[in-house]
Amino acid sequence: MSATGESAHHTVTTEVPARLDRLPWSRWHWMIVVGLGTVWILDGLEVTVVGNIASRLSEHGSGLSITDAQVTGLAAALYVAGACSGALFFGWLTDRFGRKKLFLITLAVYLAATAMTALSFSVWWFFVFRFLTGFGIGGEYAAINSAIDELIPSKYRGRVDLIINGSYWLGAMGGALLSVVALNTDIFPKNIGWRLTFALGVVLGLVILLVRRHVPESPRWMFIHERSEGAEKIVSDVEREVEAETGEPLPAPGKAITIEQRKSVGFAEIAGALFRSYPKRATLGFSLFIGQAFLYNAITFGFSSILVNFFDVSSGSTGYFFAVMAIGNFLGPLLLGRLFDTVGRRKMISGTYILSGLLLFATAWLFDQGHLNATTMTACWCVVLFFASAGASSAYLTVSEIFPMETRALAIAFFYAIGTAAGGITGPLVFSSLTSSGVVGDAVLAFSIGAALMVAAGVVALFFAVDAEGRSLEDIASPLSARAAKADGTAGSPSAPAV
Repeated sequence: MSATGESAHHTVTTEVPARLDRLPWSRWHWMIVVGLGTVWILDGLEVTVVGNIASRLSEHGSGLSITDAQVTGLAAALYVAGACSGALFFGWLTDRFGRKKLFLITLAVYLAATAMTALSFSVWWFFVFRFLTGFGIGGEYAAINSAIDELIPSKYRGRVDLIINGSYWLGAMGGALLSVVALNTDIFPKNIGWRLTFALGVVLGLVILLVRRHVPESPRWMFIHERSEGAEKIVSDVEREVEAETGEPLPAPGKAITIEQRKSVGFAEIAGALFRSYPKRATLGFSLFIGQAFLYNAITFGFSSILVNFFDVSSGSTGYFFAVMAIGNFLGPLLLGRLFDTVGRRKMISGTYILSGLLLFATAWLFDQGHLNATTMTACWCVVLFFASAGASSAYLTVSEIFPMETRALAIAFFYAIGTAAGGITGPLVFSSLTSSGVVGDAVLAFSIGAALMVAAGVVALFFAVDAEGRSLEDIASPLSARAAKADGTAGSPSAPAV
């Protein structure tokens, strides 16, 4: 790793953040979105495909001696465990070694593990590579969200983050429809169709990798980690490209920031920043992630069994209902995302959480009273998830922008791991028996738990959410390095070189 100075305590004044934030939207930003953001489509594809092919994998002639329960139980739990551990492991590495290295490595891990899953010849092989696929996906969340927030101008950060996180549901919709085709034995043999669904994930991942090679390192990360010259070059190149595209000179950047460069930040300092310096923000992150994790599990974990057990929908048709529900999930962030930058974070985060919780309470009541059928139940879920999806996506946006830059990837990883563990481990333990029992009251209880936690998280956001719309990341949470420079009394030193 190159450095611009010999000292680990070199103080530098830089306009890099302000220069990135004042850029108008351009082709360069579209390249960032396509190269980094599309990985959520892969995650949605992965999770949905595995759920939908469980019955086929357990059939004689699939090529694997595995039960339905092992696919939806142990294999799913291993994927979740991999995602949690991958997020924490790669999150720490992302803050230490940079965004670009890690978003290339995590995608490579995902691609290799998915390809190996498609080649599974035994149960243990399938389990190992489900874990490793989750390991790569979890790492992606930390590396990608931190890079996107640091490269996208502050004016657009909210809507871009929400739409990118919401694109998970495009993958979910694709996975639901893909499984209908892949599991059709008139088209593919039993032991081939399910393998092709994983192979498609590899193909999509390779396309993303080709684009991602052109995405630069985060200049914000670089100037803190003694690579000021590299940060300057990246920003200058982008500025020339944008000016050539628009035909107009860029406006003057905002204020500069003075920081104390360092090669790495200790884990104790990161933990202190998360919990000692920002306890209200940490509480907010916990609340948002736990709330959305339980709401989604209350609905999606028992989605198929509720349609089959209560509305006599055939198991082969549930994929169509899921695809419709996925559309509602994607439209929420797509149509509401802009409001998080204009109306504001606090109002929109608390509003989407509370409203989706109240709508789920209403759905539970209608279901309990026997007023719903399969179609109207799915319609109700679509409306609930239209708002809940925007809220859930804002949870990722929130934790990626309200903590200091040196902690960003690990903060995303930490809260993602908490939410994923709650949703993928605690959620199924709570909801599986409730939604599959065939008793209306049990399903109503499952909905009510998810709704209550969502409303509670919305109330927390009402008081603790940060008004981050349109603000520089460094203004929302001052870098730890900037604080250190001020403590030394060297901030703003006239001898500090400008970047």
